[in-house]
Amino acid sequence: MGFITIKRQLRNKIHVYLMIIGLVFVLLMPVLLGAGLYYKSKVLFHDHSIWNLLFTKDWRPMSGKFGLLPFIMSSFWVTFISVLISAPICLLTAIHLTQYAKKWVLKFMHPVIDILAGIPSVIFGVWGILIIVPFISNTVAPMLGKQTSGYTIISGALVLSVMIIPFILNILIEVFRSIPDELSEAALSLGASKWQTIKYVLIKKAVPGIISAFGLGVSRAFGETIAVLMVVGNVIQIPHGLFQAGYPLPALIANNYGEMMSIPNYDAALMLSALVLFVIVTVFNLASRYTIAHLEKTIK
Repeated sequence: MGFITIKRQLRNKIHVYLMIIGLVFVLLMPVLLGAGLYYKSKVLFHDHSIWNLLFTKDWRPMSGKFGLLPFIMSSFWVTFISVLISAPICLLTAIHLTQYAKKWVLKFMHPVIDILAGIPSVIFGVWGILIIVPFISNTVAPMLGKQTSGYTIISGALVLSVMIIPFILNILIEVFRSIPDELSEAALSLGASKWQTIKYVLIKKAVPGIISAFGLGVSRAFGETIAVLMVVGNVIQIPHGLFQAGYPLPALIANNYGEMMSIPNYDAALMLSALVLFVIVTVFNLASRYTIAHLEKTIK
């Protein structure tokens, strides 16, 4: 009996230690990633100030100029326009599927959403080249008095918005389904209409989850590479409109890493690009978490 007890206690301790190791590993991952990227890019800081690297647009690796501003601005353009397109679509779809549609509709939509989430990004890129780029070039731009090849910021944003819809939508559906039915029943019993209940009760209760879903969408969009690379134009410039080409940070890294590594500091500049991307996503996630925590306190 004593041996069995000792064996059980030993097994429990082993499980606890394994879980602690897993937790420490997860906590160290972002630190190790950031430290590794900084270590590979720090050589640039010997000859360039952080201001010149991040806030100038002069990108000439052959001359030792590594201004990242065009790539940073292109990333912001594509990311936030794609979220502006996908956010209302996802929110309204989630509300309809959880509050208005019959149960079989939601059961049917779940595998459809999962299929969209599982499609390789290069397929979206090919779809963008075949459909979105000609549509922008031949239809949308002429309607607005613009002339463009179609390889533009808006093309990248449209493709990216379709890619992040399943990720945001899946979370929003679970957020609305997790709200207790008693809240809706209480509001309806007091004379509120269906839409008033959704607008003033359910959405208010779901605000932290909604922000979390959109935050995940932004993080996913910011780091997307292949699909955006294929349709955004890859022109080194600061975009000043939706119908201009851009060159996001992930596209810069994917297009150039492994090539022209004989140029001094070129690999360090690409690692700095990755570090900037990592820092932007991390800061945005931390800001989202702070906002969610503040809203949860306010709602309570």
